[in-house]
Formats: sequence, C-alpha cells, structure tokens
Amino acid sequence: MKKFFNIIISIVMLVLFTGVAKCNEKPSATDENNLVSEVMTSERQQNATPQAILDDLMAGNQRYLDNQLTNRDFPAQVKATTSGQYPKAIILSCVDSRVPVEMAFDQGVGDVFVARVAGNAENEDILGSIEYAVGVAGSKLIMVLGHESCGAVKSAIDKLDVGSANVDHLLGQIEPAIEMVEGERNSKDKTYVSNVIHTNVNVTVEDIKKRSQIVNQMVADGKVDVVGAYYSLKDGKVTLVEKN
Repeated sequence: MKKFFNIIISIVMLVLFTGVAKCNEKPSATDENNLVSEVMTSERQQNATPQAILDDLMAGNQRYLDNQLTNRDFPAQVKATTSGQYPKAIILSCVDSRVPVEMAFDQGVGDVFVARVAGNAENEDILGSIEYAVGVAGSKLIMVLGHESCGAVKSAIDKLDVGSANVDHLLGQIEPAIEMVEGERNSKDKTYVSNVIHTNVNVTVEDIKKRSQIVNQMVADGKVDVVGAYYSLKDGKVTLVEKN
C-alpha cells in the first residue's frame, strides 16, 4: 500500500512540476513580450553605410515576400521616436496604393522617410524633402522606387487630358523618359510601358543628383548613395534598376 501511495505522489508531483515548467517557458516569436521595440538611433544611423542600408532594405523585402515580417511593438516605437527621428533612408515612391513602401521593406516607425508622388517624379518640393533627409536628418540612402504597370506613366504615354494644368504638369515630367525609349508609343504594350517605367526611374535618379548640389556633393564624398528600384505588383518583389 505504501508503495502504491508513493507512486501516486510521484505522479502528482510530476504533473505539478510540468505545469510550473510550462509557465516559465520563454515566450514564442508571436508572444507580445517578444515584439521588437527598438528604433533607429543617432549612433546606428551615423555608423551605417549606404550599402549596408540598401542591404537592409532588400533583406526586409525578402522577409515581406516570405510573409515573415518583423513582429513590432508599434506603441513602444511611437513612444521611443517622440523626441526625435534618425531615418536610415528616404524612398521616393509613386502614390499607388498597391505599393506599401514601409511594409514592402519591413521597416518600423522612424526607420525611413517616404515621399510619394504619382509617377515618382521629382520637383522642387521633393528635392527639398530629399535634401532635408540627407543634409539635416542624416539619412544615408536615396531610393527612387518605380512600380509595375504605373498608371501615371501610362497616362503620360497616352497624353491624358483631363482639363487640369496640374495633371498636365505632373505627366509632363515623365515625358523625357518616354522620348528616350524606342518603339511605338503605346500604353497597351507591356514591354514598352515597362521600359518607360525603368527609364523614368533612372532619369529621376540622375535628375536628383544634377539638380541638388547637396546630394551631388554627398554622393561624391561617399556619404550618400542614390539608387533606382522597381516593385512588382505580381509578387511584391523589389529589384534594383540598372543604370542606362
């Protein structure tokens, strides 16, 4: 009988120990205690190189493609950036709602500046924003992000007229890229449209460097880089655009 009770007591103790052990287990990756709350700091920004930042963005895009986005404590990041910001890059993107810039690169609060305008064209306001990002706020990378099947590019190819001088001015900024691309001017030709989109990215990259003395000097000094990229609507993949 005594042996029987000893067995029962051992079983009870084992059950209790197992329960305590489970309570002390480390939280899983989806547990709120394991969320990323850190943000970009001045030191991290200053120590980063343009290439390292580009690599970080591209690695983030791969996580986006793999559906492995970083679990973030957004309230904590919001609070941590209240007193200041140290974005690593500024990304000039089209306004297209299908291109979720921060998400596409798996970036958190305070990580990147995002400037958006239809056709990802640069004007004085955009240039001023870029100069502020690199010259004042310390960003190390400028990315011009075009995207597949861009409506603004197609409208520029078609010479869309909606009776608006503002729209005419906007689409006119894409005209230089159109003039550089060989082939029939046809917005239904996917290859032609893609060539114009890629060329427009390169034109914008070069225009930024030519029109901004600040950016041009920082690029020459190796402090900043300007790159072009292309976002696929089919799968969300970002590829770097080769310079013409």
